Amino acid sequence: MEISASSPENALIRRDPRAVALLLAATLTVMAAATISPALPGLQQQFPATDSNAFLIRLLVPAPSIAVVLTAAICGRIADRRGRRRMLLAGVVLYALAGSLGALLTDLHMLLASRLILGIALATIMTAQSALMGDYFTGDRLQALSGAQVSARNLGGLLFITLAGFLAMISPRLPFAIYALPALLLPFFWRVIVEVQRSHGTSTAPLPEPQGWRLRVRLLALGQVAVTVVFFTMPTQLPFYLEFRGYPSPAMTGAALGMMMLAGGIAGLRYSAICGRIGHARVWAVAFGLMAAGFAALAGASGFATVLAGAASIGAGYALAIPGLISLSLAATPAHRRGWTGARLTIAAFLGQFLSPFASMPALVQWGWQACAGGLALALSGAALLALLLKPRTMAAPTGT
Repeated sequence: MEISASSPENALIRRDPRAVALLLAATLTVMAAATISPALPGLQQQFPATDSNAFLIRLLVPAPSIAVVLTAAICGRIADRRGRRRMLLAGVVLYALAGSLGALLTDLHMLLASRLILGIALATIMTAQSALMGDYFTGDRLQALSGAQVSARNLGGLLFITLAGFLAMISPRLPFAIYALPALLLPFFWRVIVEVQRSHGTSTAPLPEPQGWRLRVRLLALGQVAVTVVFFTMPTQLPFYLEFRGYPSPAMTGAALGMMMLAGGIAGLRYSAICGRIGHARVWAVAFGLMAAGFAALAGASGFATVLAGAASIGAGYALAIPGLISLSLAATPAHRRGWTGARLTIAAFLGQFLSPFASMPALVQWGWQACAGGLALALSGAALLALLLKPRTMAAPTGT
């Protein structure tokens, strides 16, 4: 299956407003957690210095992810029964309100509650967004959009974290104002996001479903959890790794994370063209190989330039690994069950983020930085070799609209 340079991704993103809307919605994933990270030290100074307050302040960042994991399955059922459009629009409204409310709240427990509500809003948005990807696009175009989505998350994260850092220098409350920005997108979403009419069947004649599709989606989602757990050792542990290496400056951490996101953004845009030439299995081999090379570079880094190269390699590898898991999941799902799959994809992404520090911290304490990075490099190299042994399979999916 060959894909030209101008199609599908260029035509998809530039000419189809539905694709643009779904990519804009995808950027809210990174905004939810990362936007307030630069403001945490300043926020901590606004509350009494107690152990419980220090814990609650740190809980503000992962709180939305916890709420997503707990509520996304419910959102999936609602999306399949009530439709995706209203869920997406309602989620954006709730997202803007709950997120920006942090600029005004003076009680730390209420602030934490607003973060949990933000996670519920994010669960509705991402579940509906994933289902709509499968509703609107199939085949090559779904593949292209899956890669562009990862790119949008990376580039959006780079933009929002940079903006939040500048605002946090003025006031630790100002980064919360960034959460109001999605409200500006509502008129655009209202106009271009439409509900796709689906046949739901009746209680006596349920719609037929392909055998084994749920198991396939669960396995692909499990793969997404595993890849995300590995990848998120970077944003959660990189500052401590750099301090261990003798680079304690926050600016260096920002530069390394920025390089990782930039490389991921570029790789995501090229995913469809690469996959069209070599297939899903080979792309996974390349992706895991890049991540392995990145962690190997960190294990033996002799200078900061090597750290930057390693971070870029890990970011590019992750951006090539995830889109196939998404597009194959949606392609395997019957149309009337895409809310269910969208929920599982959403849970997988955020569960991986949440579990990553719990997996990495004991290993780091037990074996240290170099051994852990080297171990990840070996494990990812094995995954790359395993992917090479997979038989290439052609998706029997229509070309899409």
